[in-house]
Order: sequence, then structure tokens, then C-alpha cells
Amino acid sequence: MKFTNNKMKVYSLWFSIVTIAVLTACQPEEFEDGNGLSDPGVSASFTITPVEGRNNTYVFKADQTDLIGVQWDKGDGVGFPKTLGKAIDTVFYPDAGIYSIALKAFGRGGISAVSTQSFTVDTSDPAAGNLVVGGKMNEGDESKWTFVTYNPAVTFGIMDGKMIASGGSGGHAGIYQTLEVEGGKKYKVDMNVSGSGATDVWFEVYVGTAAPVDGKDYNDGGTRLGLNTWAGCGKTAFSGKLSSLSCAGTGGGVVSFPESGTVYLFIRTGGSNLGTTGISIDNIEFRGTK
Repeated sequence: MKFTNNKMKVYSLWFSIVTIAVLTACQPEEFEDGNGLSDPGVSASFTITPVEGRNNTYVFKADQTDLIGVQWDKGDGVGFPKTLGKAIDTVFYPDAGIYSIALKAFGRGGISAVSTQSFTVDTSDPAAGNLVVGGKMNEGDESKWTFVTYNPAVTFGIMDGKMIASGGSGGHAGIYQTLEVEGGKKYKVDMNVSGSGATDVWFEVYVGTAAPVDGKDYNDGGTRLGLNTWAGCGKTAFSGKLSSLSCAGTGGGVVSFPESGTVYLFIRTGGSNLGTTGISIDNIEFRGTK
């Protein structure tokens, strides 16, 4: 095919225009102008507002409205969750205390920011307040618990704000506390647990009416919550609420008793190897449910 000079000029001009357009379209815009891939700035500021008419209930709200995701550390000792949460969340705090809340905010392009603020819950909720004393496992809280040792190869002790069960070699030990309950009322037991992973180990929580006896296994009422490496949990590194990690026990930690009186919250563990860091326990709760 032959082209005249005029046609060649037209095609040459057209080719130049297309080339310039393509090259221009491929040029990245300045970050400050916003290229649609990343946010120029992400704010993690948030507000905490009490809910009128509801005891110890608060709304957490992220200030920035175009975030692609958020995570809340609600000050319960668990830290940031592995999954995204809601930009506006309602949280119930049954216990009096000072709580440090953190928001991790995510924008486009993987940009993130974190901010923290503290607030105070003045009084415990009368129905759902924690009956456990010394459940935070701070220094001195060991005096609130009775220690039981069946085999000294496993021991319990407080370190860095946690009760830690360590050891193994077929050892077996436990701790317990007496609580007063109302007949017919439902309660739930739970706690934060963490560890590096155990081998041939069980970790069990009981709430029974029979008093523990030194040197005698405790199993009154059956296992309520637990870790059991033979059943598949506790074998690898773990951290979180025992109710979420548990693969042993029945009822999900919810208990009730026909009559008012004294019950015993008993936590025990044993086995071959509790892991290099042992099994840590804190924020133990036993509280009424609706």
C-alpha cells in the first residue's frame, strides 16, 4: 500500500498524539493530589460516648468516615483482634476501672494510624459485675487464690501481670477461689489465656459445689472450659479468650445452680510439656449473664 505525503503527515500526527496521550495517562500523579491508590493521611481519632439509660455501656466512634477498616483494642487485655471491626461499636463494661482504648484505622494503600485514650467506669454493674477477686493477676493477687500441687513438676506463679503455669514432666497443679452465687441465676466463667504451644497437656476450668481436697483430683461439675492438645487446641501458639479457644468442656463456660451458696472456681493443668513460655492466665471473670 502506498501513502501520499499528506497521508503520511496525517498518520504521523495521529501517532504522535496517541503516544503523548498514553504516556501522559501512565504518569503517576503527585501523592499530595491523591492518585486514588493511597490516602494522603489517615486519622485514628475517635470519641467515647455513654449510652443513655444503659449501665456501663459506651459507643466508640471513629471520626474519619471514609476508612476502609478499623480494629479496636477495648482495654480488656486481649489487644487488637485479627479481624476488622466496626467504625461505630457499642461496648459494655461491667466492672469499674480505668480502661485504655486504642483505635487502629486503615486507609487506602495500606496506610494506617493508631490513637489511644483512657476513660473511667465509675461503678460496677450490679448484675454482671465480676465476682472474682484478684482476677487481673497483678502483684499481690496470688494471696486471693489457694494453690494446690499434686505433682511439683508443674507450678503456678504470678509474673508480669499474669498467672503462669509452667513445667511438665507429668506434673499437675491448680488454683481455686470460693465464690457466692444466687440460686437459679446464670453465670459465665472466662479468662484470657496465652502460650507458645504445649505437648500432651490439658488445661481445665471447673465450677463445682464440692470443696477441693489436697492431693485429690478435682472434677466436680465437669469441665466447663479447657484446652486439650489431644483434642486439637493448645498445640500451637495461642492467645485470646478461653471461651473462643476451648475445645474441651460443655456449656461454653455458662453455669447455674439450683440453690444459693458457695461454689469453687478451680483451674488446673498438667501433662508432658506446657511450652517454653508456659500457659499464662489473666482477666479471670465470673459474672452474671442475662
